[in-house]
Amino acid sequence: MSFLNSSSPFRDGPQDFETAIGSLRPRWGLIVALGVLIAGMGIAALILVVSATIASVYTIAIFMILAGAAEILAGLSAKTWGRSLLWILAGLAYIVAASFALAQPLLAAAFFTLLLGLGMMATGLIRIYFGAHLGAPLRGPVLFAGGLTALVGVLILAGWPENSFAILGILLGLDLLFWGTAWIGFGLRLRRF
Repeated sequence: MSFLNSSSPFRDGPQDFETAIGSLRPRWGLIVALGVLIAGMGIAALILVVSATIASVYTIAIFMILAGAAEILAGLSAKTWGRSLLWILAGLAYIVAASFALAQPLLAAAFFTLLLGLGMMATGLIRIYFGAHLGAPLRGPVLFAGGLTALVGVLILAGWPENSFAILGILLGLDLLFWGTAWIGFGLRLRRF
């Protein structure tokens, strides 16, 4: 694969990439500090797992409110009443569901956890199906990823609803921990660049 195609963000290919990385080198300490902060928030989320679950629900609810408002605006700009009414009703449904999530975050966490488990199980099964139809070099990793995703989905569903207070917080904590670790690694790598 070549860096020299028209869709590349780097005009001169690898030389521009090296220049971009080189310009970040003096900031390696800030990047490591950012990684430590993010990883620290991940550890805090893993310790305060119920609070992290509630924070996840609030975040999802806020995005649902924003999406609902956008759908209402799209409905108000529609040219026909039929489409306008559908857009507005869909937007109101988002806002009502988000309001419920804000008012009852632990109940919403149970619902979101159920959806997450079902979604992961379905995604895993689809990956297994596609993996079974791939050639030899790709078949194994795709089947493994699909099996692992489906297994996590089954484990989430098997523990539902008791695990609803922890799953979202654990996933948030792990995500922040791994993302922070990646930033730390990137910053330390820049130091040696």
